[in-house]
Amino acid sequence: MFQSLIHGLIDFVQAHAEWAVPIAFVLSFLKALAFVTMVVPGITVMLAIGTLIGASGIDFVPVWLAVSLGAGLGDWVSYAIGFRIKDRARHVWPLSRHPDLLPRGERFFRRWGAMSVVLCRFFSPLRATIPLLCGIFEMPWGVFQLANWFSAFLWALVLLAPGSLLGGWFR
Repeated sequence: MFQSLIHGLIDFVQAHAEWAVPIAFVLSFLKALAFVTMVVPGITVMLAIGTLIGASGIDFVPVWLAVSLGAGLGDWVSYAIGFRIKDRARHVWPLSRHPDLLPRGERFFRRWGAMSVVLCRFFSPLRATIPLLCGIFEMPWGVFQLANWFSAFLWALVLLAPGSLLGGWFR
């Protein structure tokens, strides 16, 4: 029964392959946005997407690019929000309910600088706060963008490639 369920899902993905890129983009964009990332299970979703594209034979590169661009744009928006609202972020949900997140993120940000963007792309809950903090504490735009885009493409590769390779075994 499990195999027929898996093959049914793979057949569905193959039949709707044209939606793989836009869905991957939207999911990674939402996952990268400050606050939204706390309710969207990004790592699990990205591993599943990688597995499904591998199992269904969908080309890896367009999906990888979509996930990378979505993640980079989502963090860019989070940076812009932080830059715009500054300290008022402390009073916005979920940070108002989890006041420990900002001080923890700030300590990490102050210690690691631009590398914090790269490192936190891979670790929750700081992933939700670091781009926002970069904006709040006015990390130079170019420094942030360099770390943001490098980490977005790396993150997408690390999360999609293993699933894609594993998914190829289902074909």
